[in-house]
Amino acid sequence: MKYLLGIDFGGGASKATLLSEEGIIVAEHSVEYPTLHPNKGWCEQNPDDWYKALCEDTKALIKKSGIDAADIMAIAVDSATHTAVLCDSDAKPLRAAIHWTDTRSIAEAAALKATHEDMIVKKTYSKPGTIWTLPQIIWVKENEPETFSKLGKIFFEKDYLRYQLTGVYCTDYIEAQGSMLFDNNTMEWDDELCKLAGIDKSIMPKIVKPTDVIGSVTAKAAEETGLFEGTPVICGTTDTVMEVFASGAVEEGNMTVKLATAGRICVITDKQYPHPYLINYAHIVDGLWYPGTATKAAASSYRWYRDTFGGEYKELDMGAAKINMGCDGLMFHPYINGELTPYNDPKLCGSFIGVRAEHTKAHFTRAVLEGVSFSLLHSMMALNELKIPHDSYGTLIGGGAKGKLWKQITADMLGITLKTTESSDSSFGSAMLAGIAVGVFKDAKDAVKKCVKVNDTVEPNMENHAKYMELFEVYKKVHDALAPIYKDR
Repeated sequence: MKYLLGIDFGGGASKATLLSEEGIIVAEHSVEYPTLHPNKGWCEQNPDDWYKALCEDTKALIKKSGIDAADIMAIAVDSATHTAVLCDSDAKPLRAAIHWTDTRSIAEAAALKATHEDMIVKKTYSKPGTIWTLPQIIWVKENEPETFSKLGKIFFEKDYLRYQLTGVYCTDYIEAQGSMLFDNNTMEWDDELCKLAGIDKSIMPKIVKPTDVIGSVTAKAAEETGLFEGTPVICGTTDTVMEVFASGAVEEGNMTVKLATAGRICVITDKQYPHPYLINYAHIVDGLWYPGTATKAAASSYRWYRDTFGGEYKELDMGAAKINMGCDGLMFHPYINGELTPYNDPKLCGSFIGVRAEHTKAHFTRAVLEGVSFSLLHSMMALNELKIPHDSYGTLIGGGAKGKLWKQITADMLGITLKTTESSDSSFGSAMLAGIAVGVFKDAKDAVKKCVKVNDTVEPNMENHAKYMELFEVYKKVHDALAPIYKDR
């Protein structure tokens, strides 16, 4: 038996999945790592923490499965988009990686919007904001000139990790679309956009296809990871498209609802939909795209709540399940890192509103789950305003899809049927992608047919949906009242 290995790096944890050539999950392993907040609005991660997690994942996976590492046919790594690793010419990180949830580049994004918005939108199909690499690099140039002067290579998270495995410097076109340094029309790094960042495009990585085999595991990496020297490594791509793929969404009209670090609702289309509400990315299937709306802190809101107030997810869910919908007047807004759809406002803050003496920890827990789902409802409504055709149901993906209570809350909130699959993890998608690269699967549809299995279907309670729609009006009013206050903080 031969195997395929996919490793995902999300907002707070890695996840590795070992897949047999028959499409069966053989073993999984996950490792958490910290996000650092050295200043207000800053979100940074240490690239060394990622690589330590990768090494722990691979060693644990090989041990758990009992396989011979030489039987792994190919490896793919994926990660969240927009997270750049600024390195010197020897590929040594110059500073901690600025995570895509970081909001320090508010002024830089505003300046780009004021002076170059039309040109940027024409080339990238998106408006400047703090999530993009372009304003982040400008911030470094203006605030850390010594660091900027040593800049020799710009990696993205999964590309930095793959470089540790292979020593090959490259990226894929989907990842490049998340940088705001790439022209979607020419599908190349853009001189004008790079010039805005103060860099020459010659320092950017070579762009290849996600399925290209770009190198193999080096002797050094084999020793550190337990992998077999010479194992083929493919380029791989970003985590959201891997989740979309892992859920089986490979045809026009398919819709995914994501409850991961960020929340996203994406529809598979045959064209881009440039719009302030949407982020447009190419699909791994040629000719398809997956434009989507986004809420910035979905599962990361729940993790923040858990880490701050204590408890385990299972225990927290059990308490929240006993609380009435609407949390007896308590409401949470998940703007802990600002918000994307529909506000595009990095200054928004999270809030608990309506606190009374009778509220317990379980009320607060359920309020977090409902608050994130309210934000997804807002995203869904923004998507529907654009009249993008999609299926009448969605496939729920991401770590939050594993929670029975949160699945039902989200189905009730959106008022649609939600399917879940046996695995929608990005790492599962990356393992499937590796299989396409080495010929185990003919194409994306073949991989889906052989690997993706529907696990559960959740029907919405339409009475609850009607009540949530009434509460949603309160949810919006709270935002409208507090947003002006946050702008002055």
